[in-house]
Amino acid sequence: MTSSIQAQVLAQVAEVFDKHVPFHNLLGLSITRYDIDGVEVVVNMKPELIGNIHQNILHGGVAATILDVVGGLTVFAGLVASREDWNIEELQQRLTTLGTIDMRIDYLRPGRGKIFTGTGSVIRSGNRVSVCRMELHNEEGTHIAFGTGTYMVG
Repeated sequence: MTSSIQAQVLAQVAEVFDKHVPFHNLLGLSITRYDIDGVEVVVNMKPELIGNIHQNILHGGVAATILDVVGGLTVFAGLVASREDWNIEELQQRLTTLGTIDMRIDYLRPGRGKIFTGTGSVIRSGNRVSVCRMELHNEEGTHIAFGTGTYMVG
């Protein structure tokens, strides 16, 4: 069950990632779902995101960015869900240390599509380091890429 503090903190985190990170704004990144049960990040294709001009496919760096954002949000939600007795100050402090340690991306298919959606799931949630699996699909459900990320959470 999500406590009001957990829900409040996740809403604040989603607001920051969704509206206040200039690079995310440049990409048109939008967080359409964020709670302790899951994350969904969407990017609509636009000409500025094309990586291969001959085939009109999504740039691999954009795909990697989507997956990295999904990974960070997913592991932070896992941390928030790990205890119900967090206070807001503790979680805000943890957020300041959130960062990518390592990430591997496997590109499965060319990034063709109009809407790209990233989702993630926690593999291991630790007190300091967490690991996540992320997936990227287009609007038809075609699996474009997946990644595994290791993140500092404390």
